[in-house]
Amino acid sequence: MSQPRKQIHLAAHFPGVNNTTVWSDPEAGSHIEFSSFVKLAQTAERAKFDFFFLAEGLRLREQNGEIYDLDVVGRPDTFTVLSALAAVTERLGLAGTINSTFNEPFEVARQFASLDHLSAGRAAWNVVTSWDAFTGENFRRAGFLPQDQRYARAETFLRTAWELFDSWRGDEIAADQSTGEFLRDLAAGAFSHHDAHFDIEGRFPVPRSPQGRPVIIQAGDSEEGREFAAATADAIFSRYGTLEAGQAFYSDVKGRLAKYGRTAEQLVILPAATFVLGDTDADAHERAHVVRRQQVSAQTAIKFLEQVWNTDLSDHDPDGPLPSTDPVVDGSTIAPGRASVRMYRDPLATAREWRQLAEAKNLSTRDLIVEVTGRQTFIGAPSTVAAAIDDLVQADASDGFILVPHVTPGGLDEFADTVVPLLQERGSFRTEYTGTTLREHLGLDA
Repeated sequence: MSQPRKQIHLAAHFPGVNNTTVWSDPEAGSHIEFSSFVKLAQTAERAKFDFFFLAEGLRLREQNGEIYDLDVVGRPDTFTVLSALAAVTERLGLAGTINSTFNEPFEVARQFASLDHLSAGRAAWNVVTSWDAFTGENFRRAGFLPQDQRYARAETFLRTAWELFDSWRGDEIAADQSTGEFLRDLAAGAFSHHDAHFDIEGRFPVPRSPQGRPVIIQAGDSEEGREFAAATADAIFSRYGTLEAGQAFYSDVKGRLAKYGRTAEQLVILPAATFVLGDTDADAHERAHVVRRQQVSAQTAIKFLEQVWNTDLSDHDPDGPLPSTDPVVDGSTIAPGRASVRMYRDPLATAREWRQLAEAKNLSTRDLIVEVTGRQTFIGAPSTVAAAIDDLVQADASDGFILVPHVTPGGLDEFADTVVPLLQERGSFRTEYTGTTLREHLGLDA
């Protein structure tokens, strides 16, 4: 007897501030106005996606001491946006990225418990840490924590929040109008937590929410991040969207679960994925080329080059060769807080590799940046993309994908209208929601 098809999980990422977004596209809209959030979320719900995912940054990116205005400027508060979306959606999960380095457990637990009540059990928390002093300057505490301490604080933060969520069992409220008894247990909400990171006690003011705890998402790829996910997360946001790399990550992370008393079904692995669709595969590839050139404009290419060369290259010709000079390696950076600073830890080695690639393929500076920053996961006709997604999930390279459209807010429409029906025909994706909470959508234990 053949095995039932593995069910695909899909989420929609509101792109906001990143180098996938093409804000200059004629079809692009605001990244601040509420109507944009509503449009993307309601499209995702119409397509029966598991959840809407909202990233967050605690400081605008800068370069050469100025706002990096090639990104879309503005990052509204996560809880405000998700709470508003709870009123205009019915089943779609609502996932927010909230930092564990510069927040406090009581405040975050109260906000997520409230969101879970407002949404009738659809809240999810993407737990992240902050790694740089640049972001820390926005906060009283300032500075930052070394990586091992960041994850130690994050895990303690999360477990402290769980204590707050669990300080209500869920059966304390009687609300018996005939007897006048409201609470069966007047000790409800009591908590006391004392360790090296948090020294708090009192009463948690929000009764137990529909999910009890929000779904926990984690996005770290380091050894510490993978272990943190295996111990605590319900879903992990991965960057491995190809077969071999995806299978290796999938096997590694799921293989860590048993020592925490967990099964493979208790952690959902969801790589981020971009897509470009066309009437035919050839048409899609033509469109993908245009999109890549939009994502890496001449100005963007120079700014990205500056992040590796660590110097002002505003006079450099993007259509010419790479700079003949070497990157500046003096311990400083002109792009504080950027992921590229960590990604290219050895700028001199990166420069050598890029020069070799540019020479071998006769690439200009802009062409080289287009190639080395490629982010398109799925390119093709709807049938090609549906098959690729299904094949990767059935092969245990992932459990689904978090889709990142390059145009906001309408960039998900074509996928919802063309690819989703094909996945449904394959029997790999739901045609209707069968549950009401996000945990039910993801197949997680209550």
